[in-house]
Amino acid sequence: MNETTMEAPARMQNRKGSPGEVFVAFLKLGVTSFGGPIAHLGYFRDELVVRQRWIDEKGYADLVALCQFLPGPASSQVGFALGLLRGGPLGAAAAWTAFTLPSAILLVLFALGAAAFGGPVGSGIIHGLKVVAVAIVAQAVWGMARILCPDRERASIALSAVLIVVFVSGSIGQIAAIVAGGLAGLWLCRTEGEAISGHMTFPVSHAAGTMALVLFFALLFGLPVLVAATGAQGLAVFDSFYRAGSLVFGGGHVVLPLLESEAVRTGWVSAGQFLTGYGAAQAVPGPLFTFAAYLGTILDPEPNGLIGAAVALVAIFLPGFLLFIGVIPYWDAFSARPTAQALMRDANAAVVGILGAALYQPVWTNAILGPYEFALALTCFVLLMAWKASPWIVVIVFAAGGVLIGLV
Repeated sequence: MNETTMEAPARMQNRKGSPGEVFVAFLKLGVTSFGGPIAHLGYFRDELVVRQRWIDEKGYADLVALCQFLPGPASSQVGFALGLLRGGPLGAAAAWTAFTLPSAILLVLFALGAAAFGGPVGSGIIHGLKVVAVAIVAQAVWGMARILCPDRERASIALSAVLIVVFVSGSIGQIAAIVAGGLAGLWLCRTEGEAISGHMTFPVSHAAGTMALVLFFALLFGLPVLVAATGAQGLAVFDSFYRAGSLVFGGGHVVLPLLESEAVRTGWVSAGQFLTGYGAAQAVPGPLFTFAAYLGTILDPEPNGLIGAAVALVAIFLPGFLLFIGVIPYWDAFSARPTAQALMRDANAAVVGILGAALYQPVWTNAILGPYEFALALTCFVLLMAWKASPWIVVIVFAAGGVLIGLV
């Protein structure tokens, strides 16, 4: 690809490195970055901005703003972008591979061994993971609501999204809620905020960006047609996880209702299996989107196992990376438009409502079966919110709490 030359002041003239250097740096991050996407951005800043000086503070802030704006896993997109800046296309691939593989491998191993969790101890651990998921999703809803719904207009949009999802089930309702939220932003919040702009030099030409956008939309709208025409289960799996990755604003826990719609409501996995894996995903480092590897491993029917994990993992990350490549040559001009800012601002508020609805169904209804589970979930929530305990520690401790509930 020819390099896109966007105006680049001295602060963005970062030194180039090798894909191997990028891989080593992100492998270290991939095995140590606990705590979810916001925490990941903090780890990236500490290691790559402060310690290694791959990019300066203002450049990093601009990059984070762009990735928060786009659908997809924000922290993984930032990592992909830093790898692209540092080592070109191979550097981007190295960054994603090294950051993603540790947690993906752990979740695949957990999925393959989950059947061994029998008896009161094993079933108690699994039930404890479901209860912990209640607290973690509640923490995500609370934190996102404070940031993304700070006024009555956006709070009302979040509530409207809940109502839409409740009355129109499945992915159709979720898409409708996001679209309705974005359109509401054009009316309610056009004059708020200020433009986000940065000047970055990426090895992405305008032609390559256009091709990436064409491929993104071709897959989004073409895959369902191919699935309907062929009935191929492998294509259906790729389509479902690709669609989930395409419609997630904010990343992280927001993918939960979309994956639940694509995997549980189709009958590919049970609600219990889904929540067990989601709880386990909190105890591993790296991006939460690797939860897709767990789901791909246990899918019924095939493809499943290692092949299913690979298909699901690639499919859920691909749309976010295609969008980043497609948008980066045009970002400065687009982000300065008040219409674009308003549309995304209220689409994010709608996402809060979708996640809030998911907190009740399937998370709460499958995990909270009585007062003991409620007390355990509330304790987890207080530890996460008030004591700022690390999610992975809470997961391990309260998986043991699930064993005690089982014995009681």
